[in-house]
Amino acid sequence: DTRPKALVTVGGKTMLEQIMTVGFVTAFLTASVRMAVPLIYAGLGETISEKAGILNIGMEGVMLGGAFFSFAGTFYSGSLAVGLLCGMAGGAMVSAIHGLLSIRLAQDQSVSGIAINIFMAGVTSFLYKLMSSGQSYQQIEPFAKLKIPFLGDIPLIGNALFNQDVLTYGVYVLVILVTLFYSRTSKGMAFAAIGENPRAADSAGIPVHRYQWAAVLLNGMLGGLGGAYLVLVQVGNFSENMTSGRGYIALAAVILGRYVPFGMMGAAFIFGAANALQIRLQAIGVPLPTQALAMLPYIITLVALLGAIGKNSAPEALGKPYIR
Repeated sequence: DTRPKALVTVGGKTMLEQIMTVGFVTAFLTASVRMAVPLIYAGLGETISEKAGILNIGMEGVMLGGAFFSFAGTFYSGSLAVGLLCGMAGGAMVSAIHGLLSIRLAQDQSVSGIAINIFMAGVTSFLYKLMSSGQSYQQIEPFAKLKIPFLGDIPLIGNALFNQDVLTYGVYVLVILVTLFYSRTSKGMAFAAIGENPRAADSAGIPVHRYQWAAVLLNGMLGGLGGAYLVLVQVGNFSENMTSGRGYIALAAVILGRYVPFGMMGAAFIFGAANALQIRLQAIGVPLPTQALAMLPYIITLVALLGAIGKNSAPEALGKPYIR
């Protein structure tokens, strides 16, 4: 067939016609939201941490901890709520290790984050093998979808935004609350002041290290939620290194979103859409190697970061240990 690939017929329709159908767009938008939610949770946690001057490159490890402990908690208790709490606790524990190294011991935050990623990849793999007793596959029942009346019936976006699980609705609320916290409250301004000039904040009576510990623990809880979402909503089981670089993409979303919750959310949706697009294109049989399509989200991440060059809005004291 010498016609352009977009015009090749698959299932009675050309690929271009399949892509332009309402069904394809609706499915694509729905998948985009599902792919973006764990990035938003992790990105919110990283935004809070970086606003307080703590750079946590170890978000991959935090998400892995949240994914494994949410699976273990749900598997042993039979309760999704318990699994969710275990995932948040697991992420907080991993982030607390980073806090100990970067706040208490004033070590290099980038090295600490990379070490945590490698450490958690090994730990979760080992614990899962102990837990599974040689069985490679164990399944749990994920969260069910809850359709919001009227809103869920809006064409195109209704199913994508308002026919989702409780964790997806929760992230909408959290983004709004975090935005209001930083823009409308004195505590939020204090957190932001620490990230810009911790010495000046300390002189003004703000307990810098106490606030940074609070930011680190919130970072871990939200990153753990992002990992838990992968298990409790998307796949219903745990597998080794299942985050597949999502922690790093969440970091990129924070940078591209200019360290603002809504900006980060928009960037996360772009990355989620890229991931969803490669899945949908494979589903309709686009004649490209699956490896090339799988690279699409990461290529878009790199292009987006290249576009952000020269637009740095990072907190001034980001990544610099504060010694009183």
